[in-house]
Amino acid sequence: MSVAKETIRRIQHVLARKGYNPGVIDGIWGRNTDAAVRAFQVDNGLVADGIVGATTSRALFGNPLDAEPFNNPAIPWFQEARRLIGVKEVVGPGNNPEIIDWASDAGIGYDDDDIPWCGLFVAHCVSSTLTSEPLPGNPLGARQWQKFGAPAMPTPGAILVFWRGSRDGWKGDVGFYAGEEADAYHVLGGNQGNSVSIARIRRDRLLEARWPATAPILDAGPVEIATGETMFSTNEA
Repeated sequence: MSVAKETIRRIQHVLARKGYNPGVIDGIWGRNTDAAVRAFQVDNGLVADGIVGATTSRALFGNPLDAEPFNNPAIPWFQEARRLIGVKEVVGPGNNPEIIDWASDAGIGYDDDDIPWCGLFVAHCVSSTLTSEPLPGNPLGARQWQKFGAPAMPTPGAILVFWRGSRDGWKGDVGFYAGEEADAYHVLGGNQGNSVSIARIRRDRLLEARWPATAPILDAGPVEIATGETMFSTNEA
C-alpha cells in the first residue's frame, strides 16, 4: 500500500471513531470522505473546505500530519490520480468501463475511450475529491483547463496545461505535476500511452499551471527529479 493511501486510511479511521462516516475505510478519497471531513470541520469551527491541511489535521490528530510533498492529504485530487496509475483504455472495439464511469459520475458526455481522455481524467480526479469545485466548460478539451480554478506555480497538486502541435493551435495535454528536471516536467496524466502514466513533457510546452479554487494553495515548491527517474511506482495498489 502506498504511503498516501495509508495516510488517507488513518484519516478515515479517526473520522469514523469521532462519529463521522467516511464510507468504506479503503484509503480512497471519495465523496463520503469529503463529506465526513466537511462535517467535522463545521462542528469544530473550521473552514469547511474538505481539505485536511495543517489546521484540520491538528484538530483530528492533535498535531499536523508529517507528509512528504506528494503524499500530502491536502491534495486529495492528486492522491486519486496516483491511485489510478496503470488504468488503460481498451485498444480497438470496446471501452474500459472504469473510464466511461468517470464521465458518467462527473456528468460529462463521453462514451468512447478512443476519444482523447486526458481532460476527462483530470476532471474525474478533481470532481470525485473536491465536491464543490466547478469544472471548466468542456473539460474534455485540454486547453479548457487554462480557465480552471486559479493560477499557480508548478508544484505538487498543480494542474499543468501544455500545447500540442502548435502553441497557437487548439490541441493540448493536461495532467498533474509530478516533479521536474532541467528540460522537462514529469506529468501524471491520462491517455499517455493509452493509459494513466507519468510522461516527460518539455518545459517550453507549458501554457499554464492552475490550482483548484476551493482548496488552499500549498507552497511546496518545485520537486527536482534526476533524468530518467520517477517519484512513483507504476502500481499503486
